[in-house]
Amino acid sequence: MGNQHVTSAKSPVAEFKVGVDNVIFSVDTQRNRLLILLVKRPNDPFANYFSLPGTLVRRSESLETAAYRTLSEKIEVENLYLEQLYTFGEPGRDPREYQDAIENRYLSVSYFALVRYEDTTLITKSNKKTVWHSLKEIPQLAFDHNRIVDYGYQRLRNKLEYSPIAFKVLPEAFTLNDLYQFYTTVLGENFSDYSNFRARLLKLGFLTDTGLKVSRGAGRPAALYRFDEDAFALLKDKPLVFI
Repeated sequence: MGNQHVTSAKSPVAEFKVGVDNVIFSVDTQRNRLLILLVKRPNDPFANYFSLPGTLVRRSESLETAAYRTLSEKIEVENLYLEQLYTFGEPGRDPREYQDAIENRYLSVSYFALVRYEDTTLITKSNKKTVWHSLKEIPQLAFDHNRIVDYGYQRLRNKLEYSPIAFKVLPEAFTLNDLYQFYTTVLGENFSDYSNFRARLLKLGFLTDTGLKVSRGAGRPAALYRFDEDAFALLKDKPLVFI
């Protein structure tokens, strides 16, 4: 049974409190930064530590509704991608387990979200307790939130490789360079050179040339593409590697 701890059949049944924690990634292609939203905790446990935005689930509220509620209290954004990440529930992950009159275990059902920095507004802009923080310089977080962030980042990288989540947050019309910069910001500059990336994406056949072009700087006008969901639907059951 590996490293699993075997509990006696006579052990009391655990009482649970269920929370939702959001790993909200923001892609800033202009400054080549991958950011994560953090909140400074005002109270114990872990007072003055940063943590992920989270909430305990309310009565008659679904987990996904709680995730969207927490997200909507912190940011305004039109286009985002959100999915359930993992459930973290090891004994002792929250010090309050041993402080409650009834020993409650605290489960964290985590979600990860993806947005573009330039499309996103912090609702609590004047409140310095809520900040975008560089993923490369993330501090020690409250609870087991560093572990949740690591798990979320691995999921994000994997999803970019085999699913079209980038198109959920990009504008409807985009250049191939816009798309490449998005991938570079998340995966690092060495994941692929532009020409190979461009050739692979066009070969897959789910990007449609709109016939429009956009001029940026002194270079030649660049073609604008859009994601063709119907074309992608024909490929969705096949093992794809975007990069």
